[in-house]
Amino acid sequence: MARDNETEDSPTRRDYLAYTGALVSSGLLAGCTSDSSGKPTLTETTSTETETATTPTTQASTPEDDSFSVTMAPIGEVSFTAVPQTVYAYSPHYADMAIAFGHGDSIASLGSSSSYASTLNYYYDAVDGASFDAANVKQVWNDGVDKELFYEIDADVHLQDPCWLLSFADDWDTSDIREVRENIGPWVGNRYSREHAQPPEGCRDGYQYYTLWELSEKIAAVFQEQERQQALHEEHESLLNTIKRDLPPEEERPTVGLLIYRDGAFRPYEINSPGFAKAHVRPLGARDAFVDNDQTYDENADGQLDYEAMLEIDPDVILHNFGVGEFYDVASTRETLESHPVGSELTAVQNDRVYSSGTPFQGPLTNLFQLEMTAKQVYPDVFGEWPGDGSETSYPEIPSDERLFDRQRVSDIVTGTIQS
Repeated sequence: MARDNETEDSPTRRDYLAYTGALVSSGLLAGCTSDSSGKPTLTETTSTETETATTPTTQASTPEDDSFSVTMAPIGEVSFTAVPQTVYAYSPHYADMAIAFGHGDSIASLGSSSSYASTLNYYYDAVDGASFDAANVKQVWNDGVDKELFYEIDADVHLQDPCWLLSFADDWDTSDIREVRENIGPWVGNRYSREHAQPPEGCRDGYQYYTLWELSEKIAAVFQEQERQQALHEEHESLLNTIKRDLPPEEERPTVGLLIYRDGAFRPYEINSPGFAKAHVRPLGARDAFVDNDQTYDENADGQLDYEAMLEIDPDVILHNFGVGEFYDVASTRETLESHPVGSELTAVQNDRVYSSGTPFQGPLTNLFQLEMTAKQVYPDVFGEWPGDGSETSYPEIPSDERLFDRQRVSDIVTGTIQS
């Protein structure tokens, strides 16, 4: 898309989108303005104005009944008069939502196209009708985020939290966010619900946290696919009921250590903390080895544990975060631990209970599979053994009588052949 103002008499796709977010006067988002450096700063509570895009006089009219709006913190309200056809996404959970709702072909970008796509396809291989081809998907991150790429993609909507983009893209400021919104397409995204982290200082006023399914409901509204989202949510609730019904008593549940192993050290994560990053672990109700233990251990400034500290904690089960796709070779990690004089003493290593865990960037499809996977890893005597060893590139084949949710039902939802 050229950066000059369009002068054609005929309407463009962009004419069919309107931003109506509640904005602080001259600010980026509700509660977010900028200082002289351009980075967001906290504003005082003042009266707000509502900015509404004016419909061009050359715009072809569309039926009023076709218009709809989506409201999400921190963006505010975004109005559409057509379902977006080209969609920018950075994080893979937004791509997962689009695919789940039958709009995977609209995704034109990902932060890391190859590694994110390999993670998604790990699960999609088990769903007829679900797949993600990264061949024509632009990679957003390339030693930074190039604004020109946004013009090249020319997306109808940008599924990313602009507050988050400002937090890690050093050469971006609020004027760039505003430029993309006004010249290309609106932003719709909420990043800090992932682990209920605090957003940048200037974006905290009015920020809200959403569950995975609340967030997916917002994105389903962008695609006008609320029926599919509701159907997947029903599958999720049924799966949760299956798991919770059969959980063993709390005193019989194993201790679980969710971690990343890298460069000879272990980085621990809490498994029961809030946020959709743990939506595949938290419902299992396992005992957190890094929280519910009586041991004392030294933890360095980077939040890492050495082998000796890990052995003091000694979880029954080790789940390796980001363990599927191209991020970590968990099969190699298992071999490394088995051959290490201290690592080999870990109970999880001796009992062959070091597993590849899923991705925190999970949408509705990946969440279903990751819940099933984690249930089998933590409670194999109840839900059946997990057949993967960390070397597989696709979700392992699960015997039909050991599956915890209906694959055909999920496929029907994705392909649009769902029956009411």
